Amino acid sequence: MDMDDLPLYLQIAEAVRSDIRDGKLKPGDRLEPVRSMAGHWNCTIGTIQRAYQELALSGLVTSRAGQGTHIVHAPRLPDHTPLRRASLVHRAEAFLLESLTGGYSLAEIDDAVQRAMDRWRAMEVKLPAPPVHTLRFSGSHDLALTWIASHFEDISSQAILAPTFVGSLGGLIALTEGKADIAGSHLWDEETDDYNLAFVRRLLPGKRVALVTLAHRWLGFIVPPGNPSNLRSIDDLCQSELRFINRQAGSGTRVWFDVHLRRTGLQPNQILGYQDEALTHSETALCVAERRAHVGLGLEASAHAFGLGFVRLTRERYDLVISESVFNSRPIQDLVSWLISTPGQAAIQSLPGYDNAQTGQIQWVE
Repeated sequence: MDMDDLPLYLQIAEAVRSDIRDGKLKPGDRLEPVRSMAGHWNCTIGTIQRAYQELALSGLVTSRAGQGTHIVHAPRLPDHTPLRRASLVHRAEAFLLESLTGGYSLAEIDDAVQRAMDRWRAMEVKLPAPPVHTLRFSGSHDLALTWIASHFEDISSQAILAPTFVGSLGGLIALTEGKADIAGSHLWDEETDDYNLAFVRRLLPGKRVALVTLAHRWLGFIVPPGNPSNLRSIDDLCQSELRFINRQAGSGTRVWFDVHLRRTGLQPNQILGYQDEALTHSETALCVAERRAHVGLGLEASAHAFGLGFVRLTRERYDLVISESVFNSRPIQDLVSWLISTPGQAAIQSLPGYDNAQTGQIQWVE
């Protein structure tokens, strides 16, 4: 495939890889800040963030709060284990979420992790062999799912759960192509005013599929503390000088937003920042926390984790979509049993803005 045929974020990532191979970028070098790199490539900040995330998943760069993104000291091109790397990234995100919720600052967390890493480097530790089986998750970003992935060894001894967050639509497509065992989706259908069922029937016709409800959760505006712009509805996003951070096309959040934006009569070009995209709810919250945006659309739990304000807009259902052939496997049955157990119910309910009333319920789609 010609480079020009690739999405722009992959072209940018490949350009950085090329500079590493040619020695123009060396271990420890800092990449351009996201904003200046966006100006260099004449693209959105979200595109650069996605390129840097791609490089991070390849093990080529690392980012630290307040210190920017740097080339790692032992780059490898490539190691062909994206699922394993993605699992580790999202385990780290779950730890970060728990720590932020516990009141620790990013600087305190970074210092603690570095101290722990120094101690482990000083010891020769033989790690146990990883489980043989890997459950491949693909779909929409969810904080409960991230927590489950990082604690899956306590849920099932038969597998590890490796999540890749590509949006609800991307997850269902991965399921149809046999590239995922579980898809995570919260796609709202305007015609039926229901979640996921219509999309599953369109994309997996004739297949028997289980929709396992993970949770209901509140979606709304993530805003600075106190909601200084006094945002209450989508109509308020057209305020001058108000910068918005959007979610990527294909995500359930973006599908919901675009439909309701159309209902208000607003055009995308009336919203400053509509073209800027975040790949996860946590990234959306981070953009607001770092004042790169005044508002973003995301989960109440993400706003809470970053100490931000939140304006509730809709209560949505998030389902795990699982083919019948996979549903009866031991790891999936362990997961379903855990969701309806007391520990599972408590874990879901502990997240701000999450409702476990229907967690673990199963709906079969023929």
